[in-house]
Amino acid sequence: MAETERVRPARKKGLSETALGRVFVAPAILLMALVALFPVVYAFVISLQDYTRRQYEGFGGLSNYVEALSDERFWSALWFTVLFTVTSVAAEFVIGLGFALLMNQAFRGRGITRASILVPWVIPTVIAAQMWFFMFNVTPGFINTVFGLGDFNWLGSSGWAAFAVIFADVWKTAPFVALLLLAGLQTIPGDVYESGRVDGAKMFQRFWFITMPLLKPAILVALLFRTVEALRVYDLPQVMTGGAFNTESLSILVQQYVVRTPDPGLGSALSTITFVIILGVGMVFVTLLGRDLVIGGEEER
Repeated sequence: MAETERVRPARKKGLSETALGRVFVAPAILLMALVALFPVVYAFVISLQDYTRRQYEGFGGLSNYVEALSDERFWSALWFTVLFTVTSVAAEFVIGLGFALLMNQAFRGRGITRASILVPWVIPTVIAAQMWFFMFNVTPGFINTVFGLGDFNWLGSSGWAAFAVIFADVWKTAPFVALLLLAGLQTIPGDVYESGRVDGAKMFQRFWFITMPLLKPAILVALLFRTVEALRVYDLPQVMTGGAFNTESLSILVQQYVVRTPDPGLGSALSTITFVIILGVGMVFVTLLGRDLVIGGEEER
């Protein structure tokens, strides 16, 4: 018994390494929380106030939220934002996955192919939007000239204007999704595919039962980034259509009441509603990602 006590290491006094790490990290986390939360809290407080042409009229309660939610323009902007998000993210995922699978293969000229695929993502969004504005416009009408469509007005008709904006976003951002998925593909061991071949799994079976399950964390991360980014889209529809023809997003609507026709209370209410929507969607993805990582860790153990 005495020998066992001598072998047992003495318990160190003071903070453990985990507790000490939390102490050192706490100031940075507190600063980040203040920087991130202050604008949100401030916007919420302003949204409860009543303004008339920037003149403070007193406490308005939830009147700004009632006005925002009863405005058809808000629901139209919400519909376009949801349509833009679902359509663009789905298309970007399919195209990005194809690009990622291509870039993950070993072939001559792979470096040039990867660089070429990533070029659209490097171009600033405003410049890309202006470029596609000229291409879809009647004059000079590059798209109409190539496909022989005459004077078809892509950006001047409801439906086609939304298509043009979504197309430009998919062209711009699909390479970013491909880059994230490529990083996930490169973490999959080659031995897993070799075992699948030995067991007689065909190419599609290896893709569906090996690649997709092991790529799930990377897929969730890519969808999280792109969904949150798409929900707050502003520059593409603003540059290409100015929000006309049912292409006004929630961010454009918020900018309308914050900058163009200032109404701090209503603008803050709209921005708070937009924030809550984006936060809710983001929390869903974070929950799914965390659950997937926990399940994956348990399976590995």
